[in-house]
Amino acid sequence: MSPDAAVAGVDIGGTKLVAALISADATIVVRATATTPASNGPSAVLAAVTALVRQVSAGQDLAAVGVGTAGVVDPDRGVIVGATNAIDGWAGTNLGEELRAHLGVPVRAVNDVSAFASAEHHYGAARGARDVIAVMVGTGVGGALIVNGAPVHGRNAAAGHLGHLEAAAASGRACPCGRDGHLEAVASGPAMTAEFARRSGEEVRDLREVVRRADSGDLVARQVLAQGAAALGATLGGLVNTLDPDVIVLGGGVLDSGDVFSRPLADALSGTLIPAVGAPCLRQSQLGADAVVIGAAAIARETLS
Repeated sequence: MSPDAAVAGVDIGGTKLVAALISADATIVVRATATTPASNGPSAVLAAVTALVRQVSAGQDLAAVGVGTAGVVDPDRGVIVGATNAIDGWAGTNLGEELRAHLGVPVRAVNDVSAFASAEHHYGAARGARDVIAVMVGTGVGGALIVNGAPVHGRNAAAGHLGHLEAAAASGRACPCGRDGHLEAVASGPAMTAEFARRSGEEVRDLREVVRRADSGDLVARQVLAQGAAALGATLGGLVNTLDPDVIVLGGGVLDSGDVFSRPLADALSGTLIPAVGAPCLRQSQLGADAVVIGAAAIARETLS
């Protein structure tokens, strides 16, 4: 198979679908987006993904497709082992097999943060690093690990779910997983949005509005972001003490808030480290919103070699 074979990457989110044709050097040739028909179940989502992939690969001899999606994904079988209710009935979906049947080409399906990590490791902020912790802050707090240059998936394909580590600042707060006190209950986008509304008495649409208010000097918004950042930083510090990585790569829209988020995160991280461990290089994603489709395509391209 030619190294220049046409490969598509897909990012399946709870609200938006993105598909792109990706060249061998990670250039996006063409991109298409659609609203995720999440309430209509897996069949509707798969049909929408199929239509997007066909759109971006029109006129091309498509060789493979890579997909990144939230949840616990078995990377060998392409099965959604566990997922939230962001997409009705998503858990149990054989994403790889069903898309393969629709598209007639090999399909690799992985967790979206694993795809993000792969993209940043191959082409972005962690390029050349041996050991990497990748973190995305969005609807949840997701993580992925690369050790000795290879992704770590774990026995149950659940490695990297750092949002479900306990965090002191989240004590007594319900996590979407059903447990209390997890990092995601204080540092995710919805958690920080809800905390801002509770403290200020004002309803806001989403985390982007909290970030905009923080940028404008809103004290409550800045305090809420700083609290979430510090909780994330302390958790990452514990992971650094355990794994001693070269690089931590951070992704997600909250990074647009600049120092109001990044500084308390870095301070809490460094304040948690044991003396023998030097602070790892803390970097912001270089590939941004394109990282998942680029990483998913890179993983799919590996099946062709």
